[in-house]
Amino acid sequence: MGYKKHIFGLLICLLVSAVSFARTLSDQARVSLLTCAPGEALYEHFGHTGIRVCDPELEMDLVFNYGIFNFNTDHFYWKFIKGETWYELGVTPYWWFMHEYEQTNRPVYEQVLNLTPEQRNELYEALVTNYQPENRQYLYNFVFDNCATRPYNMIKRIFSIDNENGIRSDYQGAEGMSYRRFIQRYTPKGSWADFGINLVFGPKADKPMHGEKRLFLPEELMFYFSQARTANGTLVSSEQIASFEIQPVPWYKTWYFGLALYFLFVAWVSLYDRSRGKRSKWVEIVPAILYVGLLVIVTFLTFFSSHPLVGFGWRLLIIPAIHLCARLVYIIR
Repeated sequence: MGYKKHIFGLLICLLVSAVSFARTLSDQARVSLLTCAPGEALYEHFGHTGIRVCDPELEMDLVFNYGIFNFNTDHFYWKFIKGETWYELGVTPYWWFMHEYEQTNRPVYEQVLNLTPEQRNELYEALVTNYQPENRQYLYNFVFDNCATRPYNMIKRIFSIDNENGIRSDYQGAEGMSYRRFIQRYTPKGSWADFGINLVFGPKADKPMHGEKRLFLPEELMFYFSQARTANGTLVSSEQIASFEIQPVPWYKTWYFGLALYFLFVAWVSLYDRSRGKRSKWVEIVPAILYVGLLVIVTFLTFFSSHPLVGFGWRLLIIPAIHLCARLVYIIR
């Protein structure tokens, strides 16, 4: 498998190095917003966004993608925990970008933007400038600066920011919804990812979102653009879109089932301890160590990292409450 990864990495390098940029787009050029459906990995649950620039006359068809990161970066996981993960803008041929998603059966939706030739060139030049080595990296933030907010800001920037000529949309979507509820829409109900988000998200996650704050998730941005207007008319001239499909989790993989098993196990140990008149201290010590470790992680993320929504909340009491209830069989004997 190792040699395959090296070949794959070499191929990517060759593809990227082969990308050439035209100075000016032709009149046949079109610019699209690409929205990619969710995948199985946790970081893929929320979908992805890219900008496609296609110019048949120049034989150019590229995707500008703000979701590139490198697992091999020095101290990657430590930086990720601290919220100091550096992402960068990547550029790949459209056919290769689509190939990656076809391999995992993830649909890619396209919205062709209604831009004037001048606006197309302005956006294209801004993307090319942003791709320069000194500009392409940015400090990733899941809520405020990610693969969806970057394309949105790039596109918004080519329009005037006043009320007459800016981007306006009738799409309400998640308007007024809390960050917690909004993000949970993309994690299967009952999944361990859903449980983990509830566990480590604090009160900040329960604040309502308004306006542009909800555009950090690709599907929301896609539907926002679908109903958007500018001085040119509708922002999208043609589109092929659909709602994301979130696959349910089998009952035996839910956190409900997992915690129920844990409750039954601790209750069984408690009954056994009661029958022999002794107390299994390891049943207290091991969960306590794990729980203290969880509190240390949440404390660190709350006070020493830039993750915006992490904090202490009542949901952190779920695990010790379940443990205590299961041990009551022994405690109140």
